[in-house]
Amino acid sequence: MKVLVIGGGGREHALVWKLRTSARVEKVWCAPGNGGVAEEAECVAADAGDVAGLVSLAEKLGPDLTVVGPELPLVNGMVDAFERRKWAIIGPAQQAAQLEGSKVFTKEFLARHAIPTAEMYGAFDSAEEAYRALERVRWPLVIKADGLCAGKGVLVAANPGEAREFIARAMEKGEFGPGGKRLMFEEGLAGDELSFILLTDGERCAPLVPTRDHKRVFDNNEGPNTGGMGAYSSDALLPEALREVIMMKTVGPTLRGLKADGIRYQGFLYVGLMLTKDGPKVLEFNCRLGDPETQAILARIDFDLAEVLDDVAEGQLQPEKLTWKPGASACVVLASGGYPGKFENGKEIRGLEEAAKLADVKVLHAGTKRVGEKIVTNGGRVLGVTATGNSLDAALQKAYQAAGKIQFEGMHYRRDIGRHGWQSSAAGD
Repeated sequence: MKVLVIGGGGREHALVWKLRTSARVEKVWCAPGNGGVAEEAECVAADAGDVAGLVSLAEKLGPDLTVVGPELPLVNGMVDAFERRKWAIIGPAQQAAQLEGSKVFTKEFLARHAIPTAEMYGAFDSAEEAYRALERVRWPLVIKADGLCAGKGVLVAANPGEAREFIARAMEKGEFGPGGKRLMFEEGLAGDELSFILLTDGERCAPLVPTRDHKRVFDNNEGPNTGGMGAYSSDALLPEALREVIMMKTVGPTLRGLKADGIRYQGFLYVGLMLTKDGPKVLEFNCRLGDPETQAILARIDFDLAEVLDDVAEGQLQPEKLTWKPGASACVVLASGGYPGKFENGKEIRGLEEAAKLADVKVLHAGTKRVGEKIVTNGGRVLGVTATGNSLDAALQKAYQAAGKIQFEGMHYRRDIGRHGWQSSAAGD
């Protein structure tokens, strides 16, 4: 098999890493890739949002399978374009990708199919409407941009001042681009978040191992939201009884609802959940693998990823093929100074070779590029230091040991990734 991976972040490096371990894979391309991917696959220049350009690239390369990492090409209809040409590809079609492309579409879908979620207060097309609506909501308030905003279009506002500032940034200053021109308000939910990600061929589905990510930039969940500062995976995150509830009340109704609406869904489906006192409730859907959840999940796979994805593209998923390493995994994101605000690129990264020598550690690149013999920063989230262990504590120790060997100017990272899960485990919860 020759495989083309679309995207250039840590999620795509993780996909390349595991696809290359398959005996049936002879060639991997990554478009556009990054400085770390370049050591494991052939990187080819591409704009991940340009469907016509990606079609031309695939015509030239002739991959046997294409795996789409980010959401933008999915929302823009890449899968539709490939399927019209009968090319094998992993990902949902444009209509199905609205589950991520429009928060309002998702909210209406959830209501239509009686899937538990937060109460929606309303959707607004102007700042004036949104400001007026603040007078009749409960606090904390969740404000969501309707469209894609690179993970930054959500705010949990504690008071009207915070809410008004976010509305102004989105709708008056246009900081989030076209995705922020429409806003949705919903109730704030209390509880622990859980990333429940599954793989489906449109008929059958297979849940991946559970993960939890960390969105806030600073320890103790403080500071602004980011694309994700780290994640961990442990079976203790999801007791069997809770898994059954999620499958019965969330996943099952979602897949049946899609079918009832005439929407075929194939690929990865990310269900972001809040585990409330009233049971799991859907926070969001993503139409692809999460980042950095992917890094933690793929570190635990004990099966041939290329074989399983090929099965999915053929509409023949066999869930029993997905077997997992016991224990746990953790991913710690090393970020550029100033992220998620303004930051500078081009900072030389040192210590990568030393970190790579540690057992059970894989340093996955996100915002990097190669300049001569050096690897330099080229994004906000630079590296995802990923490790596995017999326990969550062991995995975290290895990840932080490796992170401590890496340096670049302005580097910062959270020191409390997985702490909640480790403490719960240690307490016997």
